[in-house]
Amino acid sequence: MTGPRYTPLVASLPATVPFVGPETQERARGAAFRARLGANESLFGPSPRAIAAMEQAAREVWMYGDPENHDLRQALAAHHRVSPANIVVGEGIDGLLGYLVRMLVGTGDPVVTSDGAYPTFNFHVAGYGGTLHKVPYKADAEDPEALIARAAAVGAKLIYIANPDNPMGSHHPAATIRAMIDACPDGSLIVLDEAYIDLAPDGTAPDIAADDPRVIRMRTFSKGYGMAGLRVGYAIGDAPLITAFNKVRNHFGMGRIAQAGALAALADQAWLAEVRTRVAAARARVGAIAAENGLTALPSATNFVTVDCGRDGDFARSVLKECVARGVFIRMPFVAPMDRCIRISLGDDTALDVLAEVLPQALAAARG
Repeated sequence: MTGPRYTPLVASLPATVPFVGPETQERARGAAFRARLGANESLFGPSPRAIAAMEQAAREVWMYGDPENHDLRQALAAHHRVSPANIVVGEGIDGLLGYLVRMLVGTGDPVVTSDGAYPTFNFHVAGYGGTLHKVPYKADAEDPEALIARAAAVGAKLIYIANPDNPMGSHHPAATIRAMIDACPDGSLIVLDEAYIDLAPDGTAPDIAADDPRVIRMRTFSKGYGMAGLRVGYAIGDAPLITAFNKVRNHFGMGRIAQAGALAALADQAWLAEVRTRVAAARARVGAIAAENGLTALPSATNFVTVDCGRDGDFARSVLKECVARGVFIRMPFVAPMDRCIRISLGDDTALDVLAEVLPQALAAARG
């Protein structure tokens, strides 16, 4: 036999990518998108101070980045009023989820999530041979009580919930998440994905002791801080669990430019406040565009708005296809009944002007 000898697990998996990127779609179309409103990026961009720090770091990029991410971990610890021992930095939340699953999930181990929730988590669980147990959404939001009940029934090692949620943009108040943690079954770990927390209403983030062994919180610089292309995420958790990441993580995964940019962005909270203001205005604009076209914008605690197209998934997929054909990149939930919706990332006036032009055309084509 010649060639690589894959493990039985890897041989059984499809060679898929959880998301089809806009670049892939642009290559297929043979043209760039007029408005990039599908990946939940921040069109408002990063802090000017972060840009300056990254430009300076680019001159020093001949050096490896600090494998301990010392300065960034110290700054994050001070920001969250925890010990640096409670912070791990990694290549976005996606990278940290991969490390976490690698540490805790083996072949056949039960893991609980919501049907239609963030698919990259499922991708990692499948990649390490875990068994996914899914519960449905409830009223367009994740159902904490159902997640806990399912975890108790199957003895789940991990319980994944995003708050605020992707793809619906909904959120639970802090008290609901606090109750979920208090009800966590013995032997389970809640993975609280807070990617959008910087854009959520006050009272969304619960007060969680950093050394609470029942939960690990995931944060990112991709959304509110506007640096999705930099791939910087971090987790807050119990010190022994955080230390365990050193067993599996890529210690040189965070380059000098990424560390410098994130450090400067964290220090510029005034920019984050400005982005929050712009996001709120863009939410209102997308809601108005939806209403003008007879659609319903669902309440959002994120940098995107999920819009109910009022019919079934086939109709929503047709609307999405027609938007893409006219140069507007958007996405949609992929599990019924949420797939009756399309999902529109928030952007500046230029991008939303294009959306306002294209959406009625796409709806007319889909209805025709």
